[in-house]
Amino acid sequence: MAAATSIMRAQQLVVGAVDRALRPFGLTFARYEALVLLLFSRAGTLPMGKIGERLMVHPTSVTNTIDRLEEQGLVRREPSPLDRRIVLARLTDDGRSLARSATAAVEETRFGVGGLSERQLDQLTAVVAALRRSHGDFAT
Repeated sequence: MAAATSIMRAQQLVVGAVDRALRPFGLTFARYEALVLLLFSRAGTLPMGKIGERLMVHPTSVTNTIDRLEEQGLVRREPSPLDRRIVLARLTDDGRSLARSATAAVEETRFGVGGLSERQLDQLTAVVAALRRSHGDFAT
């Protein structure tokens, strides 16, 4: 129980630090993740289904996230030129700029784990990855 409680409290602290960094940009972490995913894509665009796969979230969550980003003028939807059944999310110039600025702000917090050394971060990542694997979170 001590380990589970510790993980849950640490998650609250990390989320709080990241949320505080993103708040001035009008972003939640879910929206920030989607923006960064699009920013790192080759063309700044991805199919909605691919976004869900990569972020490991339900399609409804992707739709909601992209709806909000679209309302903010950061993303726009467009049909795939290869398959009309596929809807693409495309990063706008404003979205690209905001993603970069928000990333700089989140990096200042070291993504909420700034109190740890590089060695501790490596150890933490390895332990959490083992926990996730034990729950089948990673494909083998």
